[in-house]
Amino acid sequence: MKKRILVVAPHPDDETLGAGGTIAKLAGQGNDVAVLMVSGHLPPLYTREHYEETVVESRKAFGVLGVKTSRFLEIPATMVAQEPVHVLNGKVSAMVKEVEPHIVLFPFPDRHVDHRAVFEAVMVATRPVGAGRAIEIAACYETLSETHWNAPHIEANFVPTWVVDITEQMERKLEAYACYGTQISPSPGPRSLDAVSALARFRGTQAGFAFGEAFQIVRMIG
Repeated sequence: MKKRILVVAPHPDDETLGAGGTIAKLAGQGNDVAVLMVSGHLPPLYTREHYEETVVESRKAFGVLGVKTSRFLEIPATMVAQEPVHVLNGKVSAMVKEVEPHIVLFPFPDRHVDHRAVFEAVMVATRPVGAGRAIEIAACYETLSETHWNAPHIEANFVPTWVVDITEQMERKLEAYACYGTQISPSPGPRSLDAVSALARFRGTQAGFAFGEAFQIVRMIG
């Protein structure tokens, strides 16, 4: 049975960093993958031109990964939490109702304030009522440069409970991430291509294969 997958990303490149290989794998199996991009590099911290550049990068990455549908909410980066809660929840819920996903992948509530706000909104939107009743798996992905900077045992820590084998999709994940020229950092930066590859190799070896992507399951039904 063909599945519908919704990936919710706080910013351009988060979807590829956290779930790019899994997106490519699921899309390659004939499933429909949609991405909701909640915020972007908009004024006052960035220029409109910078935002448009990242949208172009995102669409190129989506093409590499096989994303079928995408939406951009255009909330300024670092200001997601300033949206009225009911408004943000409503925007995310609208995408859940539109896609009616079987699988929802979203950010772990980590160091970035936007990630935490998006996590909270997705938790509301994916409750097992209405369209949420069709969700079979809801899981958080990790984001390099943010997830691993939470204070140990003081804040929530990312603890993988599901690892997807992306050995055959690793090159495509790197190709997709390479589309984000404005976001990549030089090695050994936390958002370098080397760091992306190293994390995937580490997660893979934890589960017995070459490359993997790790998720923390919030809810799973079967």
